[in-house]
Amino acid sequence: QVRLVESGGGLVQAGESLSLSCTASGSIFSLNPMAWFRQAPGKERELVASILIGGETTTYADSVKGRFTISRDDAKNAVYLQMDSLKPEDTGVYYCNNRWGALSWGQGTQVTVSS
Repeated sequence: QVRLVESGGGLVQAGESLSLSCTASGSIFSLNPMAWFRQAPGKERELVASILIGGETTTYADSVKGRFTISRDDAKNAVYLQMDSLKPEDTGVYYCNNRWGALSWGQGTQVTVSS
């Protein structure tokens, strides 16, 4: 079973940057399109960014387009999320998973953006 571990969250001010990392156990990582999700307080979990197998195709939610960049390193079983120009509305717990959220969820990493 794949185990996902997210890290890199923290408390920052609006306009600053954070870089999130997610590492996965198991050899099936490279066979999965991967994604980052986030869940804000009182809201449903939402898809933020996704990256296909091979890493050449990425998609983003409109709310983060132009500010966030997703990447992956299959040799390290890792997926990353570079978040720039952060806004208070980016606050939430960030999770990685495959594109459909079908793997076991990790504990997530908290991102808090103050205004």
